[in-house]
Amino acid sequence: QVQLVESGGGLVQPGGSLRLSCAASGSIYTIYTMGWYRQAPGEQRELVASITSLGNTNYADSVKGRFTISRDDAKNTVYLQMNSLKPEDTATYYCNADLMRDTDFEVMTYWGKGTLVTVSS
Repeated sequence: QVQLVESGGGLVQPGGSLRLSCAASGSIYTIYTMGWYRQAPGEQRELVASITSLGNTNYADSVKGRFTISRDDAKNTVYLQMNSLKPEDTATYYCNADLMRDTDFEVMTYWGKGTLVTVSS
């Protein structure tokens, strides 16, 4: 059993900042790529940022220069620092991880249940 649990969402004014966290727990042998996706009402889920086990990062053009993804492998946790937030960043943010389970050494993709970020004055 593997779980990903996000935290840190909430209501913030335009120009403000939030830091999202996602902790993975359970039968984990190793975690490869971790990422953040978001989905606004009526829209498709889109990649926001990802980070590999080597620390290589990838960002959506819409968040480059404003968001920073990082990870703490000792805690099996990935973070998303979001600065200069805009109303169009309003969405439910989902954590994602590609990992190998320690029960059967299968590589699987897991998702969190999401955390809502609302940017509004």
